[in-house]
Amino acid sequence: MSSLPILIVGSMAFDDLELPTGSFKDVVGGSATYGAYAATSFAPVRLVAVVGDDFPAAELSSLGARGADAAGVERAKGKTFRWAGRYSQNLSSRETLDTQLNVFADFSPKIPAEFQDSPLVLLGNIHPALQVRVLDQVSRPKLVVADTMNFWIEGEPAALAAMMKRVDLLVINEEEVRQLSGEHNIARAAAGVLKMGPKQLIVKRGEYGALLFDASGAFFAPAYPLEDVVDPTGAGDSFAGGLLGYLAEKGDVSPLALRKAIMVASACASFCVEAVGPARLAGLRRDEIATRLDAFRKLQDFGGGPLPLR
Repeated sequence: MSSLPILIVGSMAFDDLELPTGSFKDVVGGSATYGAYAATSFAPVRLVAVVGDDFPAAELSSLGARGADAAGVERAKGKTFRWAGRYSQNLSSRETLDTQLNVFADFSPKIPAEFQDSPLVLLGNIHPALQVRVLDQVSRPKLVVADTMNFWIEGEPAALAAMMKRVDLLVINEEEVRQLSGEHNIARAAAGVLKMGPKQLIVKRGEYGALLFDASGAFFAPAYPLEDVVDPTGAGDSFAGGLLGYLAEKGDVSPLALRKAIMVASACASFCVEAVGPARLAGLRRDEIATRLDAFRKLQDFGGGPLPLR
């Protein structure tokens, strides 16, 4: 059975990064870029984004070689969206130094006719009103996954509320789920968010893994304990892309499939942080993902049987 296609709508950008290992300029980034590179390890991707006339065609060709159809990527006159950030020495936090929306400021997603039947949809971190506009252009997808951020939670509560009623799975981090719900305890915060519309919620916890909450209960996926983390940029987007990619390959969006997919997603995110930008994802092989999943199994293997109490 062939994999289902995934529609990914989000940003494509240039990042200027100040990392403990050095400064890196003009690194290709954006939520759509990272998500597509991860997802194409498993399934074909349909990309919708906007870039400026300064965005290199070679980058789109690289995504195309991985299986991403860039027919929905608009090339507008002007400069591509640019973000600059400085990470702390331990990479646990970052400071935004500069944001230049450029052509992204006027982005209004237009879904090509041949993309409108996409069964799986990933809405990257863009204005929630634009996320809803995307959903108005697609026909009955099997699964809609959305990301958002504290900027929209604080500044666009009404638009965000409308978006959450339209999505199946929301993927956000710990800070965002607490801000959105007004609860500090993660379990209570998750319950509050699920009442807002999404059927499922994934809470990303960085180096501490991820938690899934749905009608079947809670599920925990660890993060892979890497010795060397180079660049956390795009880890969350590659997590979402890997998650959708696995579900698309299996053609299954059941609770059990989602629990397996979150492990695959965690593996993809662990590869993302091993290099600057999406360089590691761009050449990621299936056998490498399989090997890392085997390592995940060993993390929780205590020899089988019930846990000893004495």
